[in-house]
Amino acid sequence: MARFTVAATPRMFDKTRNEWVDAEAMFLGCTVWRQAAENAAESLTKGMRVIVTGRLRQHHWTTDNGEKRSAFGLDVDEIGPSLRFTTARITRAARGTGTSRPADTPAPADDPFSVPAGTAPGAGPDLTAPPF
Repeated sequence: MARFTVAATPRMFDKTRNEWVDAEAMFLGCTVWRQAAENAAESLTKGMRVIVTGRLRQHHWTTDNGEKRSAFGLDVDEIGPSLRFTTARITRAARGTGTSRPADTPAPADDPFSVPAGTAPGAGPDLTAPPF
């Protein structure tokens, strides 16, 4: 399991000042589980722009003073780096070993689930090379 906070800061154009300004930031606590947590911890760093999808949840609790509180959080399904201002090299995590190999490296021959890209039933095109 990994816990982290994602900040979302919308930008708005201020016509009176003729410039972009940051609106109020929103901070959302996130929790990711299992292998995705390991991969996120190995791949992402503080301050990195990320894309996160998941299920929004609301926690309720009562403080020691008897005040009722609540907060929102996100149970993460998918997380990865944003490619808006950066590039990324993808490596595939090997099953059960915690190690990784480049995405264009074929799976081990003894992998019963290994199928060449684009040949599995319902598979789309081979996207290992850019389309341009």
